[in-house]
Amino acid sequence: MIEIFATLSNGLMQLAALVAIGLMISLAALAEDDKGSIRSTKLARRCKNFFWIWLVSIAIFVVIQVAYLLEITILESFDSNLIRSYLTQIAIGKTYLFQVFCILLILMIPLKKIWAAYLGSAIGLIAVVAPAFQSHGSTSGNHALAIGALVIHIIALTFWVGGLIGVMQFNKEEFKFSLPRFSVIALWSAITVAISGVANALTRLDSIAAWQSRYGALVILKIVLTSILIGFGALHRRLLLKSNYPSIYRLVIGEIFVMSMTVFVGSWLSNTAPPVREVAVSPALLITGLEMPPAPTFSSVLLAYDPDGLMIGILLFAVALYIRGVVALSRRGDKWPIGRTIAFALGIAAIDFATSGGLGVYSRFAFSNHMLAHMVLGMIAPIGIVLGAPITLALRTLPIGRSKNELGIRGVFINLLHSKLGKVYANPIVALAIFDGSLFALYFTPLFGELMLSHSGHLFMNLHFILAGYLFFQSIIGIDPMPIKIPYIVKIVVLFAAMSIHAFFSVALMSSSALLDNGYFIALERPWATDLLADQNLGGAIGWAMGEVPILLALLATFIQWTKADKKESGRIDRAAERAAAMGEDDELAKYNKYLAQLNRDDGREKSD
Repeated sequence: MIEIFATLSNGLMQLAALVAIGLMISLAALAEDDKGSIRSTKLARRCKNFFWIWLVSIAIFVVIQVAYLLEITILESFDSNLIRSYLTQIAIGKTYLFQVFCILLILMIPLKKIWAAYLGSAIGLIAVVAPAFQSHGSTSGNHALAIGALVIHIIALTFWVGGLIGVMQFNKEEFKFSLPRFSVIALWSAITVAISGVANALTRLDSIAAWQSRYGALVILKIVLTSILIGFGALHRRLLLKSNYPSIYRLVIGEIFVMSMTVFVGSWLSNTAPPVREVAVSPALLITGLEMPPAPTFSSVLLAYDPDGLMIGILLFAVALYIRGVVALSRRGDKWPIGRTIAFALGIAAIDFATSGGLGVYSRFAFSNHMLAHMVLGMIAPIGIVLGAPITLALRTLPIGRSKNELGIRGVFINLLHSKLGKVYANPIVALAIFDGSLFALYFTPLFGELMLSHSGHLFMNLHFILAGYLFFQSIIGIDPMPIKIPYIVKIVVLFAAMSIHAFFSVALMSSSALLDNGYFIALERPWATDLLADQNLGGAIGWAMGEVPILLALLATFIQWTKADKKESGRIDRAAERAAAMGEDDELAKYNKYLAQLNRDDGREKSD
């Protein structure tokens, strides 16, 4: 009986989360705003109410889960010590505590402006996927792919299910207004749900016998329900093209019912253990989810590949948006420089090689390879992304408001770029502090060893390297429009400072006599490159060598940009002087000289008086 309660409470918690975040997404992306202000105050209040319901459902689930795990009655599980231990000492329990903090943070955000809905949606999505990082054992095979596929599956399902429930909260006119955009979101969400679900299932069910287990039967049932939902979506789009809104409304009600069944089957699935794989357990497999690879060679690093599902999903999403933007420009008759597309593609490829490719694989087993991957993610890949000018492409292709008063996605993006926060991060000094300051915060504290121990920690590091590098190089050599104008002399000073700080960090790393990984690499029991301190010193040398070259190239690019800007300004002044001469007027230089002469005469009169 307690197992049934655990499954039902888990399903209730997941459904509450989907509805709460879905309503928030509906406020942000589907409902019409009024010049950046939220118009649907009723939906905003309902959204906050569902976040309270999600919070209460977490509390109910935790109490029942404690009873289920300890095989005690539900009344006995109402023990503050037991609940505190579960939430603070058990890995999966910590994720529910994290969800509570995120929900409380969202509840403190006033839902008056559209940016608040976008922020709430982002925090909610981070919260809802947190337990997924503890959902797959490191010895179960394809660890990074399984976790990533599940995270993407949950996000896509949230957009699909939550968005559908969100549009059902609108009145008739709002329903018609939001339906075309939701139809597009639902289509791509359904495709993503199907692909990620199959990928996740294949990582856990690798034999016919596994598919014949109870876990396999539940997976098949969920696939059938998902297929029915995709059929609903296809019919939904067909009716939309015919503007048959009454039939769409009835169809949506049936779709919500099937979706609810799918969510509860998913919760049943999460409480069911997948078939056990017979594998030889090693320290490397337990810690990283990967078998210890052979000693690195050029071919092994080049050819090795362990797909990180979430990172691959992020990269594919970025590529899809970029291609969509280029195609949209082409259809309008505008051209996009092929060099920018190539630069962006090279940056994406570098990220994939340093996260899922051979470099990413070996970065988990040796500090020198980790530092090599760090330099690729933080120094090389961001340059390609920056030269791809994604912000310019977004500004030219993002959807504008669907009505005169709606700010639209493009308007929200522009407001974000020109906000106080955007101006702070566009400052090269701030970018330098994040870019180089984080090196010392990461490697000379226990943080590095802690982050290496988990998939989520490793993912956080990789994303930080990419974003820090992007912010730095965008503020220095970026060709995208920036909210603040930085003098070239300041950029050059910042580059020299970055070079000096990076060199100091590398020397400190090379001269260190203590390991900085908090015992991580020794726990792997690596049979090759067994001198861990020598490998760490090698990592420092790699960081120094690879870090200097991109900065020198950025310095050269800055000088070239400065020279071109001076020539452009000189040409502008010359053209203005020619126009002034043709009209019989003084140019800017002549006016300035007259101004100085007048000041000099006034100063002379004051002295004579």
